[in-house]
Amino acid sequence: LILVYLSEGKMSAEDGIPTACTTIEEVGSTGVGALTVAFLILVVSTIVFLSKANSSGVQRKYYYLSTYICGFAAMAYFAMLSGQGWTAIAGCRQFFYAHYADWAVTFVLTTILLGLVAGAEADLIGGAAGSAVVMIFSLYMGSVSVVTTVKWFWFLISLMGLAGAIVHFGQSFKAAADLKGGEGSALYGKVAWIVILTWMCYPVVWLFSEGFASFSVSFEVVAYTIMDIISKCVFTFMIVSAHDALGSPTTAPTQSREYV
Repeated sequence: LILVYLSEGKMSAEDGIPTACTTIEEVGSTGVGALTVAFLILVVSTIVFLSKANSSGVQRKYYYLSTYICGFAAMAYFAMLSGQGWTAIAGCRQFFYAHYADWAVTFVLTTILLGLVAGAEADLIGGAAGSAVVMIFSLYMGSVSVVTTVKWFWFLISLMGLAGAIVHFGQSFKAAADLKGGEGSALYGKVAWIVILTWMCYPVVWLFSEGFASFSVSFEVVAYTIMDIISKCVFTFMIVSAHDALGSPTTAPTQSREYV
């Protein structure tokens, strides 16, 4: 099967192959500034989480996951600031695939962290993580697709992946958190909404960036940066700061005993 690739008019009339871009729409100073700020915030967050991980007791797993969530994202932002992790896609638009490499890892780690907070079973966490991977992989494939029909088909698949993750968060994870009850359930309700709302924004930005090309590259970068900071830094700091909900390392060993 031979597909004829369409690239918004940038075609060779003889063989239907996209011609090379003479100019590329690249990120501007505003976008570079956003990348820089995000990189610094992510690096600081990573250092804070890592410095407290070994002395966090029963909360260590939360600190380790938070470290890797912010750490992987920081590496992706460093790559983009260094002029790496991008290519030109149809329409001669700069496309940062480093974002998708970041999300493929951090969305899974975020799902695991959210599942631990909820007290969900491993199979439920795995199902939610798989849905997140479907979402990110489909958005990436849609971004690099040059056939319009194929691009929108990938976008629909990404929405199904997002829906699967939201169902897990809103039903399965929530049921586990409600069963646990107490402050842990309240904490899950707060952080789950942060993840759900921010994750819903990613396909929207994609729709008007790689989809319709309505947003400039700089606006796209700024939008993704804001969502990354909220869904990573704000999300993780809310979790690790909830000592009572997670089990305080200072109070866990000293449980009261009743002597008869």
